[in-house]
This record gives sequence, C-alpha cells and structure tokens, in this order.
Amino acid sequence: MIADDPGIMKPLVGITCCTKLFGLFGMPNHAASDTYIRATDQVVGAVPILVPANGDAADVETLLARLDGIILTGSRSNVQPALYGGPPHPEGTPEDAQRDAVTLPLIRAAIAAGVPVLAICRGLQELNVALGGTLHQRLQDLPGRIDHSTPLHGNARLRTAKAHTVRIVAGSWLHRVAGAREIAVNSLHNQGIDSLAPGLVAEATAPDGTIEAVRVATTAGFAVGVQWHPEYDFDRDAVSRRIFEAFGDAVAERRHPSTRAATAD
Repeated sequence: MIADDPGIMKPLVGITCCTKLFGLFGMPNHAASDTYIRATDQVVGAVPILVPANGDAADVETLLARLDGIILTGSRSNVQPALYGGPPHPEGTPEDAQRDAVTLPLIRAAIAAGVPVLAICRGLQELNVALGGTLHQRLQDLPGRIDHSTPLHGNARLRTAKAHTVRIVAGSWLHRVAGAREIAVNSLHNQGIDSLAPGLVAEATAPDGTIEAVRVATTAGFAVGVQWHPEYDFDRDAVSRRIFEAFGDAVAERRHPSTRAATAD
C-alpha cells in the first residue's frame, strides 16, 4: 500500500465529531469514538483528523482543501427534523445542531469536489438529508418494522453483535465489496431513511424494507453510506474490513493519483 512507503505522505481523513458533555462539570467536548480512529489507522492507512462540531464557524472550503476523505460517524443524537421538514422530536430526544451545521454543507461540498465519503449510521441519515431526503424518527414505532434500536446490553460485544440480515442489490457497489447478496449486520439506530434523496440509490435493505446502504449515483467519486457500524468489528468481520479497504483505496487514489496508477500497473 502507498501508506507503507516511507517516501510518501499518508492521506488525511476527517472524522466528524459530536458535541458531548464530559467531566464533573459537564464541559462541552468535541468527540468521536475510538473505533473510527482505529479503523482509519489500521485499515484505511490514513491519518485521522477530528472535524469539530463547531457549527457556523466551520470552514468547509479549508477542510476539503486538506482532507483526502471523510468519515461521517454514528451518534446518539438525531438529525434535526426541521432540516428535512419533519415534526419536532419528542421531548428529550438528543439533537446536535452544531454538528448538523457542519456535516450537511460538508457532505454537499465533498461530493461536488470528489472527496471520498464513507457515511455510517447517523452519517447515512445526514447524507440523505443533505441531498434532499427525509427520515423516519423512530422506526420501532412504525407498523411492520423491526426494532433497530441499540440493544440494552452492558457487554459491548453483545451490544454490537449481528442483529439482522440485509439483502444486497445485485451488481451494486456493496455486492462487489461483500461478495454476497445477503450479509448479517449490527443495528443501533432509531432513525432511518423515509424518502430517498435524489441522486441516491439504495444498495441494501433490511427484512422490514428499511434502507440499509446507499450510494451517490450522481458523482464519479466514492460516496457511500451504511446504516450499520462496520467500525465495531472490522478486526474480525471480512465484509466490515473490506468496506474500509474500499474507502482506503479511494482515499489513497485521491491523495496520490499518479502513484496509485503506477502501483496498479
């Protein structure tokens, strides 16, 4: 891989943060799970750069001038309904307006610039909203839907274990990556795609019809999203690892296109 060549600088991958309160006094922090950092270090072969949830202060143009890829992370918080014309969330539902103010314009600009995007869980929902789609707020409240929410297990391995299967569209990007028409995935979300945004195509669905993977069809670049969390088991699940490897290939090509082409010859 290019990242192993000491004469070539590693790519930079932006990892979106949430606003979270930490410590005795609840000080606001910008945070992303260690799982995204490790996947970027160990599989993507890039330097992880945390993108703060600093709202209108974010400089999207500068970020995209320096980043070679973006991972849109999962989160407990939900995308604000006003951003897709939905009704207000029930009281107590976590939101993160500062994150939304960064990620939605970042997504649109990254796709326009051809910067590779890997959207995970909340990130997939952000991708759909950024491009004009809408969301269901609580899938478990809809008739005929399974409960996709986080299992209440104290053990992380049980909490993030495979929860259901997804059916993959034949010939799709995910089909090529997974090498199968059906795979098992974890499930830790309440929101899900309602109307699919223009320019997005569904790549996989859950047994209840919930869209579980998407691809941006209006760009020649890499821009995909999955509703599950491949970062939780990339070290032991082949499909999860290949998702990050595919993203890593796109990131490396963006960073060093001529070198990547030469390496492939």
